[in-house]
Amino acid sequence: MKQGKILLVGFGPGAVEHMTYRARAAIEEADVVIGYSTYIKLVKELLDGKEVVRKGMTEEIDRCIEAYEHAQKGKIVALISSGDIGVYGMAGPTFEVLLQAGWTPDQGIEVEVIPGATALNACAALVGAPLTHDFCSISLSDLLTPWPTIARRLEAAGKGDFVVALYNPKSGRRTQQIVEAQRILLLRRKPETPVAIVKSGYRRRQAIQMTTLAEMADCEIGMLCTVLIGNSSTFIKQGLMITPRGYANKYADLTGEAKEGEEAGRSLTMGLISWHACVLNYLQANPALNLHKVALYFDAPISEILKAIATEQTSEAAEKQAWQIEPGQIDAVLTASSGWGKLRAVIRNEGTIAELLLDTTSFSSKGDWLNITNDHFHLHINKQNIANAWFYSYGEKQQGVYFTNANGELLFSLLLVKSEGDYEEAKLNQFYKDSKQYRKIDNI
Repeated sequence: MKQGKILLVGFGPGAVEHMTYRARAAIEEADVVIGYSTYIKLVKELLDGKEVVRKGMTEEIDRCIEAYEHAQKGKIVALISSGDIGVYGMAGPTFEVLLQAGWTPDQGIEVEVIPGATALNACAALVGAPLTHDFCSISLSDLLTPWPTIARRLEAAGKGDFVVALYNPKSGRRTQQIVEAQRILLLRRKPETPVAIVKSGYRRRQAIQMTTLAEMADCEIGMLCTVLIGNSSTFIKQGLMITPRGYANKYADLTGEAKEGEEAGRSLTMGLISWHACVLNYLQANPALNLHKVALYFDAPISEILKAIATEQTSEAAEKQAWQIEPGQIDAVLTASSGWGKLRAVIRNEGTIAELLLDTTSFSSKGDWLNITNDHFHLHINKQNIANAWFYSYGEKQQGVYFTNANGELLFSLLLVKSEGDYEEAKLNQFYKDSKQYRKIDNI
């Protein structure tokens, strides 16, 4: 018996002219074609003389199993899907079924994955160029993915300023997911952010709606739609949805010279190598701003601002200075803080600021927990969440230690308290002495 083969075919949006040569040849080569009924209809002119197996919307695993069973009999099987077979398609489930059955790539049934244009870029082509910069796709279907996971991905996409493509946005039973997605993205995006809703792209009933994020959920949306949501720079002009690539960051205009300080073919001044210098320049130009406001300006975790100060400071005489603490010395620094006199613990959380006056006699440890307790408050901090700590000095304005988590976000800070308008000289000297003893040698 001849060896069977499974061809996992993505045939694109549906129109024949957008199907690759290889996808067409694979379907023609197959003895058996398996697919969702709608997909079968889209390629019906290629199915003469073939065994055709139609399956329903929720019968994905059945399709995979049937493809495997036919291939075991020596047949060439085309398991077809519109768009790309690997993007919310049948490639993943098929490999899962095969691997569970003991299949390996180097023996037995041959498997080939044949890519196709997915709804993401097909729909984008119909409305202009919304994907010219970084983008992501998120399925709103919670049939197989827990909603909290989907919500976290929406939040991350919003925070990261990605152009977002929403697959499976709405069905007859799933009507609130698109409303909740809109709510989450509006926390990070302007209401007027451009949105394109494309139904049945490149198919007979193609329809396009151009709207905004604020009005998106009121539009006609169904399972045949893909929703494209712009980022902070996306615009609509002449009926086209465009996301700039970023040339305006470097060039005076699209045909002009590079802006002052920029160089063609080189990283931006706000690129990886030099953006810390930009942070320091901003600090020098805005001396009244605290670290928290600077972090908000750059949309960066506070540890990156401290790292910028640490790496860019040129002398011990600099007004703002930062030194990273050796990770293994954080407990030692907490113990040493007993020599700094009165302290102010500052905790920030989602717009709430708590400032607690204390002395280090209030400190105690129990297991992984640092407990700061007195007659007026209890503060409990899991030390396992402390990934880094920084000494920070800002002349007569602030002296203290910042503790951050693995994401670089501030957990809490311990700041020296002035007495009658000035720092006590002995306490301040002890702070500087400890900062030299426990800082990282390379200071980054």
